[in-house]
Amino acid sequence: MKLPSLFRRTPFRLTLLFLALFAATASAVLAYVYVASASEARARAEASVKAEVEGLTAVYRTRGRDALNQVLVERTLKGGPYLYLLMAPDRSVITGNVSESPLDPPKADAPPSTARWDDFRLTDTDEDGRVRRRGAIGVEMTLSGGEHLFVGEDIGDIEAYLARLTQALWGAMIMVLLLGVGGGLWISRGVERAMGGLNRVVTAVQEGDLKARVPIRHSGDELDELGEGLNGMLDRLEGSMASIRHAGDAIAHDLRTPLNRMKAKMEVALIDAEAGRTSGVDALSVALDEADALLKTFNTVLAIARLQAGGAPDPKVFDAADLAADMAELYEPAGEDKGLEFAAEIEKGLMIEGNQPFLAQALANLIDNAIKYTPEGGAVMFRARRRSSGDVEFSVTDNGPGVPDEDRERVLQRFVRLDNSRTEPGSGLGLSLVTAVAEAHGGRIQLDEGPGVYDGRGPGLRVALILPAASRTPEA
Repeated sequence: MKLPSLFRRTPFRLTLLFLALFAATASAVLAYVYVASASEARARAEASVKAEVEGLTAVYRTRGRDALNQVLVERTLKGGPYLYLLMAPDRSVITGNVSESPLDPPKADAPPSTARWDDFRLTDTDEDGRVRRRGAIGVEMTLSGGEHLFVGEDIGDIEAYLARLTQALWGAMIMVLLLGVGGGLWISRGVERAMGGLNRVVTAVQEGDLKARVPIRHSGDELDELGEGLNGMLDRLEGSMASIRHAGDAIAHDLRTPLNRMKAKMEVALIDAEAGRTSGVDALSVALDEADALLKTFNTVLAIARLQAGGAPDPKVFDAADLAADMAELYEPAGEDKGLEFAAEIEKGLMIEGNQPFLAQALANLIDNAIKYTPEGGAVMFRARRRSSGDVEFSVTDNGPGVPDEDRERVLQRFVRLDNSRTEPGSGLGLSLVTAVAEAHGGRIQLDEGPGVYDGRGPGLRVALILPAASRTPEA
């Protein structure tokens, strides 16, 4: 028969395991307490009986049998826990408060002075007339005149105390076990409810509901941490799916115009070729240029997706100053061709860890955008430096038209192109690729206003790519 789900939960099983361990430990402790208490009680009883025997034998040695008999009578009449019996050499009773020795007679070959210790049971009746058997301990020895002296002590009260102690300990352990089982059931029910919420969310997500979220109880325990982590993962998943849907829609929207343009040009080229007004080679050249632009857009989107999915591939430690110097040398002629003042300020020893080709593409996008949108006669400044925080910063500053404050977050998204950039070629993926590269390397991108309006130009734009410094040395 299958057990209810509550009893199959891990918390309940752990509770039973801990209770079993506790019961075993408590039993061991109980056994130790009982044995130690019993041993201590026996040792004290033996010491008490031994002291009593020494006193009585001292009376016998100094004053004889009659004096010993008198002392035994007095102590018997006084009462107490001790048992006395003085017997003649033939083991006939002389005096005492017991009728016979509870110990077996000594063996014939035993030395006369040997003291024989043993435990025995006393038969007694309580106030209600019920027969009781109480524990006792005693010693019998042969005196120098041949008489036999027995002295014992009733330890029934000690045994009763140990029995009550044992019952109390067992009762406490049973109560703890019952409370533990009840607590385990209560905890398991709470965990089952919490895990049920997690399972419902997982099932909903499997069925396609990406808006399902785990309710947070704000208790600060592991289940809340798991729920918050799962909710964060679902937030990113929902954002990624929305981004994919948006990217698909944007690609379809942005590619519609060049595809229509390509189709129109090819139709015109076909008509002109049939009429003999142009050659088919020129028409195919135009179509190839448009196809190259489309492939470039697809490759950029694919690169962004790979970065967002798996981070920077094959990271290595290298000096970013060398990369910055190469990029400045590569784009300085392009700036001069457009009539711009292009300058670079690069610090040395900027060690970072990452994928150099992706970082080179990101810097190329930043510098290319600055050159593209800065009017003739403007200036572009490219810097690579170490910030006071230790991070490495690449920045490109221009005095072009800039980007309004309200558009600086939006311009980092895919396929976003502002009105003042519609006349320039491009797909609106440059800054989104830079953002993906920054996030894949644990960095960020920051947009600020440039040098401001001056001589009819500006306010300009400053774009900074900020990356963490390398935490390890470059490989040999």
